[in-house]
Amino acid sequence: MQMARKSKRYIESCKIVDSGKKYDLKEAIKLLKSFKPAKFDESVEVAMKLGIDPKQSDQLVRGSVSLPNGIGKSLKVIVFAAGEKAVAAKKAGADEVGAEELVKKVEGGWTDFDVAIAASDMMRLVGKLGRVLGPQGKMPSPKSGTVTDNIETAVKEFKAGKIEYRTDAGGNVHTIVGKVSFSEKDLEDNINTFVKHIVNSRPASAKGVFLEKVSVSSTMSPGITVQI
Repeated sequence: MQMARKSKRYIESCKIVDSGKKYDLKEAIKLLKSFKPAKFDESVEVAMKLGIDPKQSDQLVRGSVSLPNGIGKSLKVIVFAAGEKAVAAKKAGADEVGAEELVKKVEGGWTDFDVAIAASDMMRLVGKLGRVLGPQGKMPSPKSGTVTDNIETAVKEFKAGKIEYRTDAGGNVHTIVGKVSFSEKDLEDNINTFVKHIVNSRPASAKGVFLEKVSVSSTMSPGITVQI
């Protein structure tokens, strides 16, 4: 199998990153913003390796968090709701709202959205969408605040850049925390907020070092290991 070729810009960025060093967060952000820019405003991402056993369901880390400076884009939000809750969802700015008909649309393979929110009384219908939405991390869940009866607040928060996260099969959690165009302080505030939130979400059954590794990167850049 042929390896994907790295771009010249990526290779140049690698040359100024010391792969054996753990950078102070301020220093890491400054370095990230010094890379030769792409032709678009790249997203900034944080990845964390957690000291958990991902095979143990009680050690999985999943939830949502509002970052103080948003993530630089408006998320596409759909809502499974009927009646007054559907009205509230539309009023709050949901991109698509529905009940049985929306469930059928998603069941048919439509997943052109970032976040799915469901009123609690809709889960009897939405439950069947696990095989479609589960692998994409878009299945509504009480843990991530996407199964709720406070529809209006949930829609507004996610449209404003509230993010969902969940650990993968390797015990890693990663998310977008802003754009390269953000100020250094705004990126630092967002990253600190996310990292502290994950640390505070440590499962009681997790043993030993919880936060094993943290790195920051942009869409087209190498990762920079951070000392938190």
